[in-house]
Amino acid sequence: MSVSVLLAVVLGLAVAFYFLGTRRAFGLSGGDTRTLHSRPNYYGLLTALWVAIPAIAAIIAWRLLQPGFMDSILVDSLPASVLNQEDSQLRLIVSTVKSLATGGISSGVEPYMMDAAQVYSDARATASVWLAIAALAAGLIGGGVVLLKMTSDTRARNRVEQIVKLVLIGCASIAILTTAGIVLSMLFETIHFFKSVSFSNFFLNTVWDPRFSSAGRDGGDTGQYGMIPLMVGTMYVAFVAMLVAVPIGLLAAMYLAEYATPKFRATAKPMLEILAGIPTVVYGFFALMTVGPFLRDTGDILGMDIDARSVMTAGIVMGIMIIPFISSLSDDVITQVPRSLREGSLGLGATKSETIRKVIFPAALPGIVGSILLAASRAIGETMIVVMAAGVAANLSGNPFEPMTTVTVKIVNQLTGDNEFTSPQTLVAFALGMTLFVITLGLNIFALHIVRKYREQYD
Repeated sequence: MSVSVLLAVVLGLAVAFYFLGTRRAFGLSGGDTRTLHSRPNYYGLLTALWVAIPAIAAIIAWRLLQPGFMDSILVDSLPASVLNQEDSQLRLIVSTVKSLATGGISSGVEPYMMDAAQVYSDARATASVWLAIAALAAGLIGGGVVLLKMTSDTRARNRVEQIVKLVLIGCASIAILTTAGIVLSMLFETIHFFKSVSFSNFFLNTVWDPRFSSAGRDGGDTGQYGMIPLMVGTMYVAFVAMLVAVPIGLLAAMYLAEYATPKFRATAKPMLEILAGIPTVVYGFFALMTVGPFLRDTGDILGMDIDARSVMTAGIVMGIMIIPFISSLSDDVITQVPRSLREGSLGLGATKSETIRKVIFPAALPGIVGSILLAASRAIGETMIVVMAAGVAANLSGNPFEPMTTVTVKIVNQLTGDNEFTSPQTLVAFALGMTLFVITLGLNIFALHIVRKYREQYD
């Protein structure tokens, strides 16, 4: 039984126990529900929750323990001669056996792999049966205990609310735990990277040449991992994008919020927000097939050497992509400025433009800064547009009409392929990610300081 089917069965069982719990509450009331501590539906909810929670907890526990348990069974089924091989070769064999067990490979395998795949497949089938038995048993026991101990004085509503509160706390904690997990995973791999590569080679070197051994060159820490060209390219592309997006986005927000008629606003704002829903690969094709050749042809007319794949190409298209992040959010912030500020300014004799510049815009500045920060983060983290419009060459140049690349592009390049997560060529991706995370965090702290400074003037 698959996990999805098992969850559906658990849900159906919980619904059935809901009605049993409700009927049990009516029976305890003797026909007068006023004698109950809570409404009958709370008794049903309490019973259903005690069916669903133990069953789902059993499923989650098994899903966490299953990989290690199944891998140990698979490894134990391999011959001793195979177990004596190197760890990398053993991991490859285990992966092949798993693929064979799921039907991914049908030829070119050793006989012992077939036997191990059969053992692995049988173990998974047996484990699936026992998981279904354990989950359903846990749910039945939980619901049965609640039904047996249920009385008219059972504080069902209080217990249901406590359970719901714990569930909400757990959901709210997921974001924090996820962030902590991401940071820790990057941090540990970054520490491993700096055990092989010096800080000066990474932070001060201006040459990016990891030297993959798979390309027939010397690998290891003999490569040059200078991140300066990547960081300059990242900031350069994001800067060009913000030069395009910030003026257009803010002016569009001002017009939609203060000048546009309700009919035009109702049509223009959704059309503008469509830009945020276009896949980035489409923007990449647009940059590669339209914007890049246009800039190149324009340069030929003006006698300038402009590459079709350049920082300017990627920045312009990326700026178009992030316009909705600024315009839509800034428009919402501007429309939330109290009407009394507008009326007071106009009543004192200020014109509409003066009111916007000296009253509305400063009052909405914290939210506008937040929208610009969101757009900047989106620009810094973009990958596909840069790959297609600016290239992958780690050049260090101040010319916006030459190809450059960004940190995110190189992270993808370093993690693409069958590389082991033990070599500096792969671990450098985590060092790049950690560096970019620290820079983004600093940007957020600075923006928060600006927001608080101006917010104090208008509270």
